[in-house]
Amino acid sequence: MTELLIAVGVMCAINTGLAILLVIADALIADYGECTVTVNDRKKLTVTGGRPLLNVLKDQQIFIPSACGGRGSCGLCKVTVLEGAGPLLPTETPWLTPEEQKANVRLSCQVKVKRDLRIQIPEELFSVRQYRTQVVGLADLTYDIKEVRLKLIEPPALTFTAGQYIQIEVPPYELTAEPIYRAYSVSSAPSETGEIELEIRYVPNGICTTYVHKHLKVGDTVTINGPYGSFGLHPTEREIICIAGGSGMAPIKSLLLEMERTGNPRTCRYFFGAKAKRDLFMVDRMRELEKSLPNFRFIPALSAPEPGDAWEGETGLITEVVARHVQSAAEAEAYLCGSPLMIDACIPVLRAKGLPEANIFYDKFS
Repeated sequence: MTELLIAVGVMCAINTGLAILLVIADALIADYGECTVTVNDRKKLTVTGGRPLLNVLKDQQIFIPSACGGRGSCGLCKVTVLEGAGPLLPTETPWLTPEEQKANVRLSCQVKVKRDLRIQIPEELFSVRQYRTQVVGLADLTYDIKEVRLKLIEPPALTFTAGQYIQIEVPPYELTAEPIYRAYSVSSAPSETGEIELEIRYVPNGICTTYVHKHLKVGDTVTINGPYGSFGLHPTEREIICIAGGSGMAPIKSLLLEMERTGNPRTCRYFFGAKAKRDLFMVDRMRELEKSLPNFRFIPALSAPEPGDAWEGETGLITEVVARHVQSAAEAEAYLCGSPLMIDACIPVLRAKGLPEANIFYDKFS
């Protein structure tokens, strides 16, 4: 038995070594020459082969969402590859449903351009652009959430809809040897096309959050691209139920500011969950919105208020608070923003109140 285990271990080591050698050889020796990438059967790109499709498209000013910077760990950079991609890789399968795999959906960061490719991408990605911005404001909203205000320099304006997000390019520094992108929802009103606001929560050792919280300064230049996403208010007359926590405030705030600008009369309740009073922010702005939007109500709740908080508002998990306040949601629609755990906990509560799953929209911040 010992000899068998040793033999298996040796074979695994040999296979791993060969795989590494093949990757190195492919990167250093293989010459794929010029390849043609046909996008949506209407745009043909002549590119140098040998690089990931995600990077090749970026060089051609076609930006595919990629929160992990192309490392295959976020699953956002999906495109449909109709011809030329080769077999599905083990690094892709965890991110693709069986239906997506049958439909030739691939991760563009894992597909290397080795031959002519024919791909399809959502039409809206053709309008995504890269922007040069300048930091004009930094403010601590809480002990771990920072508001970042960026002024658009080139191009001088960003057109987006409430609920969409952009990607920040983090330059090389102590936590990354190469530029890397991270995605953040825009918290400002779409009418403010010359500047945008972001609400960025600090994650220990997070590449982008560490850079923003500990290195970014007013006056710095920041490269972004966008806008992305379809998380936005649907044009119906249904009651709106918003649920968020932490930096999930950002897209909800943008939606509410747009409702204020347009005088939207729809009934809206916004449940915001926090642990203690120090985790609450934007309360005064939400109270102002209650005055300008007569059918809007803001309901903050603390799950574990501290003795010194002197809190007289709602307490308990946000799911408990929603369950107490919402009697029937059959004629409503919900917008959820926050951690996957929070969203996954809220959906059954809303379903139990009669809200159809088709009317539950969410952005998960992982």
